[in-house]
Amino acid sequence: MKVIGLTGGIGSGKSTVSEFLRQKGYCIIDADQIAHTITEKGSPVLRQLADVFGSEILFDDGSLNRKKLAAIAFSDRQRKQQLEDITTRRVLEIIEEKLAIHLKNDSERIVFLDAPLLFETGADALTDVVWLVDAEQELRICRTMERDGVSREDVLRRIANQLPDAKKRIRAGEIIDNGKGKEDLYRRVEGLLEKYDQGKQGK
Repeated sequence: MKVIGLTGGIGSGKSTVSEFLRQKGYCIIDADQIAHTITEKGSPVLRQLADVFGSEILFDDGSLNRKKLAAIAFSDRQRKQQLEDITTRRVLEIIEEKLAIHLKNDSERIVFLDAPLLFETGADALTDVVWLVDAEQELRICRTMERDGVSREDVLRRIANQLPDAKKRIRAGEIIDNGKGKEDLYRRVEGLLEKYDQGKQGK
């Protein structure tokens, strides 16, 4: 079984690639989804987050206001580190458990680990190779502003708290350019699948 890390900076289109792979029938371990699960209403992790970041990160019903938490956590590196200290270790434990199950069952040729902070959290150590979805920064800024309804300054703050793009490119095994639209993006992903999935023709 091959474990391929899938990552990309904010607005890069990583989620678009992940969904495309899911539709193609590939197994996706989604680090963000795991993080959502462990921070559900009433969970120990959510209570800890509220203690550290304040009750303003909660909606009136006690569930997590993720946009509010992100705005606070990405305001500076210290706050971001606090968030990671609370959530990252547990997320990594669950990822390792899931990978162990897939390896034991030997049911997949490839398992993709979808993680926006793959390098930052050290999760790339769990992969055989990393695919980085990339695009010019200005395009990523515009995409994120439109998608999330946030200001340019908010997006720039988030970018500043991620590993610099140049360092990601150096550490990635493959770089997927997402600057020319979905059809071109899908074509590039198909090319990588041909390269990495030796059993693809038999699907």
